[in-house]
Amino acid sequence: MRVTLEKCAEEQIIELLHQPGGYEALGHLISINPENLTSAGRIDYLAALEKQNSWLTSLIQRATLAIAGAEPSESDNMWEGVDESEREDVATALRLSANTAQSRIDVARVLSNHLPATCEALASGDISPSHATLIARETSEAIKRGLSTEELYLVESKALAHAEFHTPSQVGRKIRMLIAQISPETFEESVAIARDTRSVRMYPESDGMATVIALLPAEDAQTVMLAINSLIGSQSSASDARSMGIKSTDARSMNIKSTDARSMEMKRADALTEICGDLLARISEDYQPHRRPVSVNITMDLPTALGLAENPAELAGYGPIPASVARTLSADGKWRRFITDPVTGNLLDYGRETYLPPQQLVDFLTARDRTCRFPSCSQPARVTDIDHAQPWEEGGITSASNLGLLCRRHHRMKTHDGWKLTSYEDGSCLWITPAGKELFVPARPIHESA
Repeated sequence: MRVTLEKCAEEQIIELLHQPGGYEALGHLISINPENLTSAGRIDYLAALEKQNSWLTSLIQRATLAIAGAEPSESDNMWEGVDESEREDVATALRLSANTAQSRIDVARVLSNHLPATCEALASGDISPSHATLIARETSEAIKRGLSTEELYLVESKALAHAEFHTPSQVGRKIRMLIAQISPETFEESVAIARDTRSVRMYPESDGMATVIALLPAEDAQTVMLAINSLIGSQSSASDARSMGIKSTDARSMNIKSTDARSMEMKRADALTEICGDLLARISEDYQPHRRPVSVNITMDLPTALGLAENPAELAGYGPIPASVARTLSADGKWRRFITDPVTGNLLDYGRETYLPPQQLVDFLTARDRTCRFPSCSQPARVTDIDHAQPWEEGGITSASNLGLLCRRHHRMKTHDGWKLTSYEDGSCLWITPAGKELFVPARPIHESA
């Protein structure tokens, strides 16, 4: 009997695979338990769900456009840019960063305004959300540069045909090739324009690690790698020479092999860190945001610092790190005393004896907030402004309860674009959007990631 039920369910799934996305098909899939299917049936079930996911994504894009509009908004205020308020509405609704929210808005606009066949394929489930997003992103710049309707239709149709049997990245390469073939001169210009997209970003990873990604022009990337490899080479030669009691130049000429057990990738990672550390040391006297040198900030309890406990510490801008790593990093550091609420962990007081009160207050706010207080914003304290929640000119006082850190963009939105902010004693705050929606930002216990 079970075999018959499995067969009926799998036959139904195969039928659903050939139907467009919709609530009826999704309802049938929800009623099926994939654990009761054969191995082949489970694969078909997954494919059928992905088809419905494409349909749902098309609805999400319609909802996004209903908030953001089909065209970018522009403020009359000189302080505001494009989509300032709309981007934050989407970001706070979906708990996304502002950049991710803007990316979703941009993709939805390109699809809706320029790629009808791609929209149709997404809604019917013929392509995945990843395929649709990539087609939009790869064609958006060409559209801005004046790709004609006929040329865009050609690129879109060939991209959709390619998507049937290829991954999103393979479709992306196909689109780039097609656009380059259509207009070699424009391709030349696009390479020049792409230089303005160069960037460096950091993404926290698990197990105390983080990924730093640099998008650079090829010649600049080569410069970075040459610097890293040159430092490795100079250090290896000097180390080997010292161990053998000879000059480093002689060690290189004798081709003496290093006894360093690190892999080349490990050496490159250490060299990049050393290069950046040397730079921070050189500029520490000249560059001091909030009157303090740029530093690596670690928070741990006293028993852990003394080696009596092994509680994880907090690395500012990242999250938890092991006690042993924290003690190593802080061995030569400057210590500051924090007093926290034993139940909530919220910062209550900041103890200093040698600094003037204004600096004490700056230090307190930096330690309490750590990042911009706007929901979903993670701009670090060193690049933020100190903001009066109740403006000074309206009777707001200069105190920890009324002050907080805001990045420049969100500071301007609060001042010029109708966003309201109420601050509370524990560091929490309440935002009210121009549309009247309330967004509460809780206090940040000092032992937790901001």
